[in-house]
Amino acid sequence: MQNSSGSGSSLEQGSSSNSARLEVTVAGDEGSVRLDRVLAGHVPKFSRSRLKALILAGSVSVGSAPIRDPAYHVGPGDTITIDVPEPAPAEPIAEAIALDIVYEDDDIIVIDKPKGLVVHPAAGHETGTLVNALIAHCGASLSGIGGVRRPGIVHRLDKDTTGLMVAAKNDRAHASLSAQFADHGRTLPMQRGYLAFVWGAPNRQRGTIDAPIDRHPHAREKMAVREGGREAITHWEIQQTFNGRDGRPVASLLACRLETGRTHQIRVHLAHIGHPLIGDGVYGPHFKTKASHLGPRSQAVLTALGRQALHAYLLALEHPKTGEFFHWEAALPEDLLLLQGALQAAL
Repeated sequence: MQNSSGSGSSLEQGSSSNSARLEVTVAGDEGSVRLDRVLAGHVPKFSRSRLKALILAGSVSVGSAPIRDPAYHVGPGDTITIDVPEPAPAEPIAEAIALDIVYEDDDIIVIDKPKGLVVHPAAGHETGTLVNALIAHCGASLSGIGGVRRPGIVHRLDKDTTGLMVAAKNDRAHASLSAQFADHGRTLPMQRGYLAFVWGAPNRQRGTIDAPIDRHPHAREKMAVREGGREAITHWEIQQTFNGRDGRPVASLLACRLETGRTHQIRVHLAHIGHPLIGDGVYGPHFKTKASHLGPRSQAVLTALGRQALHAYLLALEHPKTGEFFHWEAALPEDLLLLQGALQAAL
């Protein structure tokens, strides 16, 4: 059907009971323009944030190629197709997903999160998340303070970061844990510790990275150290150093402790000091050549890893009801143990 803007573009729709397909043809007088702006003008029934989410989820194609960049420029004659998925339920549904439970009582649950598990539903990950698993496991008691999309969640780990996470099972626990995470151990007893395999070896045994973090100025899906950003402090200490085939240090295992909790903080900070996480394709892609200093076995293990080598091994906090101090540690998962062994052997 003809769109209401009068630009000469057309908007056609075909739908099934579960989804809809919208089609937009860029008019000759529109010139080269950003994809998100074209769609905002031609599909007014969707908000800009909804259109951006569809683009990032791979639901928008120019010609036959899916485009995931809202700033991608389209030109006259380009045909844009939007595959609109079936509307997701307003609240996450319960899903029977196995959890590695480290501790649980009526107030909190602590799990050892595996790689690949997204914490809460978002564009592209509406199901199969930790929230879906917690709803199934905890039932109606799960706290709602975090919002219907994040019930019980007071902190998060990246999809491919493994390790310890705590969730609240009622509102009182949620309020207490939220306060402890906001404080990050400055005046309250909370501790969060990570083990990070990084490229290279720092020139001293321990140190502190105090560098503000904000959105990357050009790649909005990334974070970066930026003047005027939010305060971010990471403490680190070398646990092991691994030599390459030439006998020189090629990688290290660091223990990191957070004093703040910014998105991707450890990944950004360690890349900032020149020691990005092994396997981090976002913040350390230029260090892939370092693998040439490893032996064949180590290179094979690194290739199979397929994720950033980061594990949340330590979590300590004050119980929200009893005030008792709890301390948990989680051993390295199998893939990081294999990496550690290969690096030690330098084979």
